Amino acid sequence: MKLLYANDRRGEYPPSVYADACAALDRFSPLKGETRADVAVVGGGYTGLSAALHLAWAGRDVVLVDAQRVGFGASGRNGGQIGSGQRQEVDWLERQYGRDTARRLWDLAEDAKALTRALAAESGVPIRDGVAHACRNASEVEHAARMAAHLAAHYGYDKVQPLDRAALAAHLGSGAYVGGDVDWGAGHVQPLALALGMARLAVAAGVRIHEGTHVHRIEHGTATVKSRVLCDTGRIVCDHVILAGNGYQGRLDAKVAARVMPINNYIVATEPLGDRFPEILPQRIAAADTKFVVNYWRLDDDRRLIFGGGETVSYRFPKDIAGLVRPHLLSVYPQLEGVRLTHAWGGTLAITMNRMPHFARPAPNCLSAGGYSGHGVAMATLAGRLMADAVAGQADGFDAMAAIPTRPFPGGSMLRNPLLVAGMAWYGLRDRLGV
Repeated sequence: MKLLYANDRRGEYPPSVYADACAALDRFSPLKGETRADVAVVGGGYTGLSAALHLAWAGRDVVLVDAQRVGFGASGRNGGQIGSGQRQEVDWLERQYGRDTARRLWDLAEDAKALTRALAAESGVPIRDGVAHACRNASEVEHAARMAAHLAAHYGYDKVQPLDRAALAAHLGSGAYVGGDVDWGAGHVQPLALALGMARLAVAAGVRIHEGTHVHRIEHGTATVKSRVLCDTGRIVCDHVILAGNGYQGRLDAKVAARVMPINNYIVATEPLGDRFPEILPQRIAAADTKFVVNYWRLDDDRRLIFGGGETVSYRFPKDIAGLVRPHLLSVYPQLEGVRLTHAWGGTLAITMNRMPHFARPAPNCLSAGGYSGHGVAMATLAGRLMADAVAGQADGFDAMAAIPTRPFPGGSMLRNPLLVAGMAWYGLRDRLGV
């Protein structure tokens, strides 16, 4: 099944509140015939747009192609949270790889936040500060407090504020959790606005963007032979290829596909709450909880609650997304019973076995990054810059991320779907039991 077309109309953004609120870009024409470039970028989300933008700023001739539209995938329909650190916390990284590597990965993640904030500012897209982490039991609250102290003592990061039950409830307007923290160095953004802003910057820098251009195959080059990116309407002859399709990349590269698995997630938006429910997120922070299938939410500028949660074991979106997500929303905010949901949409992200992003060199003149596992707004943006740097011969950052191993899913790309069904059913049961 081609996820590019399984759940969405060709060339159309999903029915999200983000798409309704954004001034859409004029469509970029599909690629026709053969074109030449220094670098071909496959995928028009944060990763690809950031790579293309930074390459163009460095003087490279860049062509970016997307089978749908820029910002169509996870980059334009996610929860908008800009988290600190990597997807795995620093204590896990220290146990796996040692303090020095963990610190290097933390510093890269801080660079990712700074870069995302800088590009948002240049694009005129506001970012609000603060993301709460809501814990379900006392051991999780204790761990959150230890991590806040550890980050302050060993990483110079003192922006995480531990919270007991009452303090967290005051921040959230919900008593569903037993405590947690607020990271005041994290933030949240309108994700599609950010993607479209990056696309505008890329075009201004000279990037040639072609939408509606599906890449079917790549013929990798050598030091003396050009690479060829073969599309449904033409081809790109180039020196370097950057793969930035993430959950929609399919099997363009078999080794990447075996390590990066697409999964679906679902979001709803309420009608504007106006002056009602002033207790909900009074400081306009975002929030996420500690479930394996995470609930995450924030208020937008119209005081709509944008809430993500719920899992399915099929790559097809359910017919009633609102009906799937509503119970999760009401488990956090029962006072919103009866409030109308105006938007409901799904999207495809990608995970890895260890939830760390997969950076790789599929061929000598090809770079790939993806599998951000729900932590991609900032990390994907950084990944694009790191790949642009690597093309220019400055590969330290890319190599630091690529050194973190991501094992293939058992059975590779052919068996990952039935394993996803079993895994999601098991962890969904654990969440429902509160384990």
